[in-house]
Formats: sequence, structure tokens, C-alpha cells
Amino acid sequence: MNAGNSFEASLTKYKKGLGVFNEKMPEFVSQYNAFTEECFKEGALTQKQKHLISLGISIHAQDEYCIIYHTKGCLDHGCSEQEILETIGVTAAFGGGASVSQGVTLVLDCINEMGHMKQ
Repeated sequence: MNAGNSFEASLTKYKKGLGVFNEKMPEFVSQYNAFTEECFKEGALTQKQKHLISLGISIHAQDEYCIIYHTKGCLDHGCSEQEILETIGVTAAFGGGASVSQGVTLVLDCINEMGHMKQ
């Protein structure tokens, strides 16, 4: 993924691809969506906390679309820059330099482009 691309455009591309997949595999997509909706429901952990966890997992997995999606999720749920940076740090404890690289490039670029960081 080119860092010069719009991250919102990347999310749109992901959603379009998911729509095509849904046309061909509607039952699978329905069940998967139900599963992920259940996973992200408020519970002992808030949705904010769940997106921070998901961001860390996405960074460790080197999954650029999920990194973008969950960075946006973090921002949408009111995560501060410090919370996101600490998530990058914890992820680096497991993923080393590759996690740091994704965090200091893709995540920070997403934050800057999306431009609605809550301090």
C-alpha cells in the first residue's frame, strides 16, 4: 500500500471488496459480521479498548487494511494520541522493529490524514 494513497480511499476499497465478496458468499459474510459485531460489543472492555487491542494485533500481523481500519476505530472512539502511541509500544514488545515501523509510519500517517485526533 502506497503511503501517498488516501487512507479513507483504502477503507472504501476494502468495503467495496467486502461487498463483492458478500454477493458471492452472503451466508459467510452474514455470519462473520455477526461474529465481529458480538466481539466489539461493549462489555467488561469498552469499544475504545477493543479497538486499541485490535490495532496492536493488526500492527503485529502487518495487516495494513486492518491497521487503517482500527486506527480510524481508535480515533472514532476517542483514543488519545498517547493511547495509540502506547499501543504501538506494547506491540513492539512482541513484534520488534517491524511493529515499530508500521506504527511510526502507517499509524501516524493515518492519524495525520484523518485529522480528527482527540488529545
